[in-house]
Amino acid sequence: MSGLDLGSRAPSDRPYVVLNMVSSLDGKASVEGTTRSMGGEADRLLFHHLRTQADAIMVGATTAMTERYGRATKSEELQAKREKEGLAPQPLMVLVSGRLSVTAELPLLQVPEARVVVATAADRDIEGAAARVTYLRTGDDLPLLLGVLRSDFGVKSVLCEGGPTLNGYLLAAGLVDELMLSTTATIVGGELAPTIVAGRELAAPVPVELVSLHEADGELFSRWRIR
Repeated sequence: MSGLDLGSRAPSDRPYVVLNMVSSLDGKASVEGTTRSMGGEADRLLFHHLRTQADAIMVGATTAMTERYGRATKSEELQAKREKEGLAPQPLMVLVSGRLSVTAELPLLQVPEARVVVATAADRDIEGAAARVTYLRTGDDLPLLLGVLRSDFGVKSVLCEGGPTLNGYLLAAGLVDELMLSTTATIVGGELAPTIVAGRELAAPVPVELVSLHEADGELFSRWRIR
């Protein structure tokens, strides 16, 4: 995937925001708390190539810790692709952690060249981080966070990789512009596994329109635009 030019769609006061999620056929967003066993090779490739299309990658602290987030752009080929798209070789990483539950054990925070913004309500810092970390004490004010990312960091496009609770807050605040959804050929079942949007029920259903739909190895890859 290339040439999406997401930043050109950004409003004047915030970045253009795209959710990227994987789901089972019955709508579940994880298996035993993680997405590692959900997608196939096509989903893995799409995941990494979508990361070449945005200025910043946003993720909730719980998801980052569970999935063991590390270096965002993992190969010279992907870094070169980002540069060809007019972006920095490595995206700005944005960790959303209201109570600063993320720790320096996260592999991402041990990458010296990583640029990380931690959005939190806590007044302390993460001890032992080797990455270049900037703290935004925005609490749960997501419009403020996105506004600061645009005004102070020059971010015009954000790829949000969840988790479901962060997705819910973003949708409730009217801050999501697109959804990239990979649907795997699996059924998970159970009541405890979250769907791709969790938290409080939205005030009203969010209407979307289908932009594209593709199939590979029995999995479906859809792109939806919020209306």
